[in-house]
Amino acid sequence: MKQPIFFRPFFQERIWGGTKLRDVYGYDIPSERTGECWAISAHPNGQSVVRSGEWAGMPLGQLWQEHRELFGYYDSDRFPLLTKIIDANDDLSVQVHPDDEYASNYEKGEWGKTECWYVIDCEEGAEIVFGHRAKTKEELADMMKREQWDQLLQRVQVKAGDFFYVPSGTVHALCSGLLILETQQNSDTTYRVYDYGRRDRDGKPRELHVEKALDVITVPHVQQSIEPTVVKMAGATVTTWVRSDYFTVSKWEVHPRLEMERIQPFLLLSVMAGTGAIATEEGEWPLQKGDHLLLPYQFGPFRITGHVQLIASQP
Repeated sequence: MKQPIFFRPFFQERIWGGTKLRDVYGYDIPSERTGECWAISAHPNGQSVVRSGEWAGMPLGQLWQEHRELFGYYDSDRFPLLTKIIDANDDLSVQVHPDDEYASNYEKGEWGKTECWYVIDCEEGAEIVFGHRAKTKEELADMMKREQWDQLLQRVQVKAGDFFYVPSGTVHALCSGLLILETQQNSDTTYRVYDYGRRDRDGKPRELHVEKALDVITVPHVQQSIEPTVVKMAGATVTTWVRSDYFTVSKWEVHPRLEMERIQPFLLLSVMAGTGAIATEEGEWPLQKGDHLLLPYQFGPFRITGHVQLIASQP
């Protein structure tokens, strides 16, 4: 198949969400507290569906099960990745994710969660929580028990265009004023460490997962070093931030033409800004800000034209 597969996202309301998914990307969001756009997702907690064409209305998980040829018969029992856009209108909880082994043992076969963030936009002075200062598990547990969060948590100021790799075991949180594209393993397993004393809709304190968090937090914190590879072409720039066991993630800045060879086993694209088109020998399809699409296994050589910025990922 040499046609791209476009998706309609699934939206998640969150206590910390806002309206940027509508204001910036024009999505029809369910409320003024919409925190997450699950743009390309086959997770049971929220699946994107095919927007048009032969499989219009089909959830990605069903497409994965019934048409594995589209994915090059990729060796996995489930679709491997999940692409999100996150509107952090308020601070997210301080949290950590388990690795695959821990999640398999304690979360009914769920995968662990390694993820990465591309900062689409942010308010001046915006920051993230990224790592901690404890040197041992005992010191970590003691500081958490004493709620010494200012001393324990590391904060980093961010700007639009920044990229962060967040392996499982990393204490982290997005803070208010951030719009993020997240690429992650296909998992929804999160352990809350601290939530600023917030309460849920019923007035109850939000659940924390302190014991599991202590099990999985990497101590001491391992600082991640990103060394991007930048390839400049006549009509485009491709910046590859990470090649890991879970995903490869790049930014494509097209101005005005990018030609690519066949990419295996399949490729996910999210249009961050601008307009353009993607074309093969079989046709041409428009691209606009907020589109999310999959290029299947047999897509073949293609070109992207216009002035457009995309985030590309593949397992």
